[in-house]
Amino acid sequence: MQSETNIQQDNIMKDQIWVVGGYGQVGQMVCTQLAQAFPGKVWAAGTRLERAEQFSRQTGGAVKPLQLNIMKTVDPAMLRHVKLVVMCVDQNDTRFVESCAKSGADYIDISAKGDFLKQVEGLHSVMKVSGSTAILSVGLSPGITNLLVREASMHLDQVQEANITVMLGLGEKHGKAAIEWTVDQMNTAYEVKKHGKFTKVQSLSDGKWIDFGEQLGRRIAYRFPFSDQQAVAQTLHIPTVSTRLCLDSRWITRALSISRQAGLVKLLRFAWVRDLVVKAFAAIPGGKPMFAVKIDATGWKNGERVGIEQLVVGEKEAVLTAEVAAAVAKRVYMNGQQPGVYHLEQCFSIKDIEEELKYSLNVVNKIT
Repeated sequence: MQSETNIQQDNIMKDQIWVVGGYGQVGQMVCTQLAQAFPGKVWAAGTRLERAEQFSRQTGGAVKPLQLNIMKTVDPAMLRHVKLVVMCVDQNDTRFVESCAKSGADYIDISAKGDFLKQVEGLHSVMKVSGSTAILSVGLSPGITNLLVREASMHLDQVQEANITVMLGLGEKHGKAAIEWTVDQMNTAYEVKKHGKFTKVQSLSDGKWIDFGEQLGRRIAYRFPFSDQQAVAQTLHIPTVSTRLCLDSRWITRALSISRQAGLVKLLRFAWVRDLVVKAFAAIPGGKPMFAVKIDATGWKNGERVGIEQLVVGEKEAVLTAEVAAAVAKRVYMNGQQPGVYHLEQCFSIKDIEEELKYSLNVVNKIT
């Protein structure tokens, strides 16, 4: 067992992998997969040592426990044995990322918080100087969505607009942190690119009918502040990008929109209301443990206007997020990447990631 004040002194080799939030829902799956690939190198890190130790015992010691509080300043010297950090918890500032950069550790983040990722982007020069790589937008949305938009752009000479839609199934039991993040975004104003200019929009507004194919049909989805829309607008130079969300339950999706229109989501600023909604979401019965992603991109090819549709339907979003994170971690650990800060679509293609997954994503493509 390691702690913040008890780091091994006898091994100067930089070969450890720290999964921060490694005893959480997604973190445990990331740890398990990486421990199979890199025995003895993986540490489940977090503030609650007893949970890390319990998880370590569950793995038979394959994953080691580490007490770490990233809300406090972490001395880069603590990371001197660390080759890679996989971040599975949200942060409000970049202090820990900066410590990773100063220590020469590579960094992967599954966060969907656009404002935080923007802060990390600002460390590009620092990362280049230190020789470290940070890869952001790793998961489903952002992550697979970014890669699908990149794939769509390959079919076009110029992409004019990309609309991303994510459907999440209520039957999947998400971790508390994931539910809290979703609830916290319901009353959010944020900026998107529209016709090449930044425009402020409101979460759960601007409903749009989306065709999810024969199996799932047409669903109405509403704007939601997943960070993929800001990322691909920047990295792929697309003038108009949006991301929308719907649930597999049509009536609950609609109820959320009505709550916003009626101003009820403003009550989420009261802690007791927020806590009540978080508990309600965790307890909603029914639904399926599924997800779906739909990309609708339009642009120009050989002087003609062309539409590209892509659809992915799967099960257990949290499992896919963990598999994508583990896939990226394996490639970075084994082969490295160019130093600096990058989003997933700047380093990998959808085929690169599929090669590491346990099953094909079965992307359905349609050109109109």
